[in-house]
Amino acid sequence: MPALDAPVIDRFLDALWLQKGLSDNTRDAYRSDLALFNGWLAERDLKLEDAGRAIILDHLAWRQAGGYKARSTARFLSGLRSFYRFLLSEGLIDVDPSLQVDLPRLGRPLPKALSEADVEALLAAPDIGDPLGLRDRAMLEVLYACGLRVTELISLSLDQINLRQGVLRTLGKGNKERLVPLGEEALHWLERYLRQARGLLLGDKPSDVVFPSQRGTQMTRQTFWHRIKLHASVAGIGAAISPHTLRHAFATHLLNHGADLRTVQMLLGHSDLSTTQIYTHVARARLQELHARHHPRG
Repeated sequence: MPALDAPVIDRFLDALWLQKGLSDNTRDAYRSDLALFNGWLAERDLKLEDAGRAIILDHLAWRQAGGYKARSTARFLSGLRSFYRFLLSEGLIDVDPSLQVDLPRLGRPLPKALSEADVEALLAAPDIGDPLGLRDRAMLEVLYACGLRVTELISLSLDQINLRQGVLRTLGKGNKERLVPLGEEALHWLERYLRQARGLLLGDKPSDVVFPSQRGTQMTRQTFWHRIKLHASVAGIGAAISPHTLRHAFATHLLNHGADLRTVQMLLGHSDLSTTQIYTHVARARLQELHARHHPRG
């Protein structure tokens, strides 16, 4: 049987994209994990086809000693299983070694959700007299109103927005399309931004990106994360915050105000209801807190 080389990882990722339509972020994570494993094997004069249960367990111990998080290791094992399943189907190996290694059980961490007052303070933080501030206000309003993932927000194009109907169309994980209502506040700030600030940010550059960077190009995830941290500081929010925090707040606040789980699932673009159910724990904790604070026998 011929020895495997690094390009087989690219072939696997291409096959995975064709079969499952995984997002670029997931495929990049798998690529990074497998490249790391391949390099670790090479340092020990081993090849990908040499990996058995003992070798995989040694690598897991190395990851743990190196401070890798359990969730990162679970993702690595998931990708490794898919990889060796691909090699087996291609006749490149005779036995799948990953089947002999159990996936770690992970607790489901409760997402951190901002209070409604914190969200209001965050939304009001950008300086709307400045084009960048007006852009950020519109981005935050759309993010909170629609519960978008960060990648969905920064890659939003003009043809995905219908201002007349007040909805936007977005492509989520696996290229699954969904329509999400904007709501009056988000629609107001989006229209104001498009009218007053977007052209100033773009200058003479042609672009269909709704929220360009200061250089007139598509914004990166890291840039938007830094902008949110800046506005959170202005708003006096002490808790750690990220762009995903507003997605959590979107889901939690909807449930707190009586939305059903299926509706929230559709709006978030979750393919499995069990993924959405984590937010019921947040909503339940909030209800218990309100009961304890306001009920005479709480």
